[in-house]
Amino acid sequence: MPEAMLSDPPPDCPLCPRLVAFRAENQRLYPDFHNAPVPSFGGADARLLVVGMAPGLKGANRTGRPFTGDYAGDLLYDTLLTFGFAEGQYGKRPDDGLSLIDCRITNAVRCVPPQNKPVGAEVSACRPFLEATIGEMPSLKVILVLGSLAHGATLAALGRRKSSAKFGHNAVHDLGDGRMLAGSYHCSRYNTNTGRLTEAMFYDVFRQVRALLDGSERTATSP
Repeated sequence: MPEAMLSDPPPDCPLCPRLVAFRAENQRLYPDFHNAPVPSFGGADARLLVVGMAPGLKGANRTGRPFTGDYAGDLLYDTLLTFGFAEGQYGKRPDDGLSLIDCRITNAVRCVPPQNKPVGAEVSACRPFLEATIGEMPSLKVILVLGSLAHGATLAALGRRKSSAKFGHNAVHDLGDGRMLAGSYHCSRYNTNTGRLTEAMFYDVFRQVRALLDGSERTATSP
């Protein structure tokens, strides 16, 4: 298999028994869904990598594109369009013509988990794909993690301890290798409905990300 393909699990990835069983059940219930590991979206030459938690059952697991088809995608793609990281129109389907600009999107866990809650063993099993995703991005400058699970998974994929960079909304950590790690609360319906995350707060995160990529000054916490 070419190295560039190592970042995406095979369609019948067998690594997580619980997720394999859930996949089989969803194939029975929803035969028209993607029902397979969801590949990353966007080019490996991007400077920004957005890392989510895992595909949603009737979002990315249905459409086969990260964050596509659920509420989290509505907010994420609107924000990407607003800040120049995407072009076209988000139509909640993989053939809507939307394309990313200098941005790539992936998930810490590539298969949909029951109750949208991956367990630690599944995050660990999927880590090599996140490592490969990061490793094949030579121009990567900013990794934006959505939520604490994605934060922990990304630090592990980078070979760093969780204590080296504490998760926080709109917190930025200098990784010391020319890359920055930025954090945001996940753009889930639960977080927005409860007010934990507002559109303005999410925009603030991307304003900081844009500033980091454009060379504006930003005080970051070193690990």
